[in-house]
Amino acid sequence: MSPTFRAFKVRNFRLYASGAIVSNIGTWMQRVAQDWLVLELTHSGTALGIVTGLQFLPALLLGPYAGLVADRFPKRRVLTCTQIAMSTVALVLGTLTVTGLVEPWHVYLLALLFGVGTAFDAPARQSFVVEMVGRDELANAVGLNSASFNTARLIGPALAGLLIHWVGTGPVILVNAVTYFAVILSLRLMRVSELHTPKPAARDKGMIRDGMRYLWRRPDLMMVLVTVFFAGTFGLNFQLTSALMATQTFHKGAGEYGILGSILAIGSLAGALLAARRARIRGRLVIGAALTFGVMAIISGLMPTYLSYALVLPLVGLASLTMLTTANATMQLGVDPTMRGRVMALYMTVLMGGTPIGSPLIGWVGQEFGPRWSLIVGGGLTLLGTMASVLYFSRRQGLSIRPRLLPRPRLEILPQTELLGEKAVVTEVIPVEPETTPSKDLGPRVA
Repeated sequence: MSPTFRAFKVRNFRLYASGAIVSNIGTWMQRVAQDWLVLELTHSGTALGIVTGLQFLPALLLGPYAGLVADRFPKRRVLTCTQIAMSTVALVLGTLTVTGLVEPWHVYLLALLFGVGTAFDAPARQSFVVEMVGRDELANAVGLNSASFNTARLIGPALAGLLIHWVGTGPVILVNAVTYFAVILSLRLMRVSELHTPKPAARDKGMIRDGMRYLWRRPDLMMVLVTVFFAGTFGLNFQLTSALMATQTFHKGAGEYGILGSILAIGSLAGALLAARRARIRGRLVIGAALTFGVMAIISGLMPTYLSYALVLPLVGLASLTMLTTANATMQLGVDPTMRGRVMALYMTVLMGGTPIGSPLIGWVGQEFGPRWSLIVGGGLTLLGTMASVLYFSRRQGLSIRPRLLPRPRLEILPQTELLGEKAVVTEVIPVEPETTPSKDLGPRVA
């Protein structure tokens, strides 16, 4: 089997991936349909930002508790419950839209309820991957999961754009309500005996605080978290920024908006497949990809035409997916299995929980100053946040980071020198290119 697809040799993962691709296509279809519905009802970029923020608000409020649930209960059972919950919300929203009864406050409320399901689904889903494939194939499985997600992003938005034009937004949302049962079926068909299930964490007081303290003592993981926070809060607002660029800057319709989502997914899919080929993770790649993403987001906001904007989007997607897949694998491989659910919940809280802050802000910027500024500001804040994270947490790790342009652009990462008498001795040199392996005590180092 090709190294890119080696995790597919695991039967349980094949089942999971087959259900996930169907559900992900439906999810992307609903995202496009919901955004288009909000624009039809309100004609407001700010309203679109509010809906997006409400959908991610539960991740901020409930994320740590959801991680505790993932550590204490069988993840297959948790995932089954979350799929049913999200399907029900989609069914209600689709029915209201088809019957013509939908109002903006309906969308706000249901987006919030959908976010509750997502908040509990994300940490269980993220930490379930290693239980299906084991540690050796985790990086590959994370990459393949991202490839599945972005294949769905390639298909879903374009399909949604066509269906909205042909039959309207309501039926598209109803289709998504049905697709969640593909995941439920795949979970039911798994062989439990083949799962690498750790012993559930025993109930104890202060378990959420323990997870937070664990992370704070890990500056390598904190660097990743802060970087992902700035990118997720201010940069990864594609459904908002693309909707504003398509409708207000380039004056396009639903079909062209859906196509932008699919074009973005081309780069994201390429990034996911490249990640799947890596036998081991390189945590430093999180930083480089985040900086590249910020730059490309700014460049995309400066593009003068619909075509030039569309041509830059694959590079934006490539950088963002490289950052996210590397960050995900770094977090999962670097923690104790009994902490994995809580740590991944905090990771997803940071990734998605900043959206209620960033999305309305970016939506307001786009509404007041123009859609281009939503991308320029988002990319700029991603750059500033990433650089601040590197400077602060590299000092906590005792590392010195120096840029080098020759013979090729790279970051040279060295431990701070130890003074022995009058002579400064450099104890170690860490080049950027070689891959790191998980350390028994500290996990994969990120620098």
